[in-house]
Amino acid sequence: MRVLVIVPAYNEAENLPQVLAKLADHAPNADVCVVDDGSTDNTAEVAASHGVTVLRAPINLGIGGAMQTGYLWALHHNYDVAIQVDGDGQHDPQYLEKAIAPCREGKADMVIGSRFLEEGGFRSTALRRMGIRYLCWLLRLTSRVRVTDPTSGFRVAGKQAIALFARNYPSDYPEPEAIALAKRSGLRVAEVPVVMSAREHGKSSINSWRTLYYLIKVSLALLLMPSSS
Repeated sequence: MRVLVIVPAYNEAENLPQVLAKLADHAPNADVCVVDDGSTDNTAEVAASHGVTVLRAPINLGIGGAMQTGYLWALHHNYDVAIQVDGDGQHDPQYLEKAIAPCREGKADMVIGSRFLEEGGFRSTALRRMGIRYLCWLLRLTSRVRVTDPTSGFRVAGKQAIALFARNYPSDYPEPEAIALAKRSGLRVAEVPVVMSAREHGKSSINSWRTLYYLIKVSLALLLMPSSS
């Protein structure tokens, strides 16, 4: 299988060297594509110095736009699997093979790395965990899909999911919507247990107020999403 690791990165110059070094250790046969999402630091230069493909957005598109850029690259270069690993260092590449396995074995079209299937690791704040439980319930209600970690950015897309997400990918806080989109498009969604870490440098853009906006926005999107795509 031809495997592409997509690393969306916005001002992650400090975190990228460790992320790319771990990818080289744990996924030496995978190609890596860093999507520099309009960074104002030297994210693109750091990525290029590690010999990986770098796609540069002229402005900040947000995580949805960055990921769709990566999926378009994967589609046009005929990859069998595309894996999202965030540029902040929270996702551990040692779990890549476990995450790919359901796609490799023909059991799933999209796989989510869940931090809640096993104990250990960083699990975010109490407020965000409450929001995650609410989104799990809403996804069951609106899309008949059962997941434990709908906001996880550690995920794998097989060929059908790559084609779907290259054509249509949610733009703002896309993770739960992408699960619903895959399920409503007839794709099989699975989860595997992973352990995540807290970011080492920088801070998340999602504070308490942004969490509330996130939940309202995603709720409306899930409720208004067409039944099939």
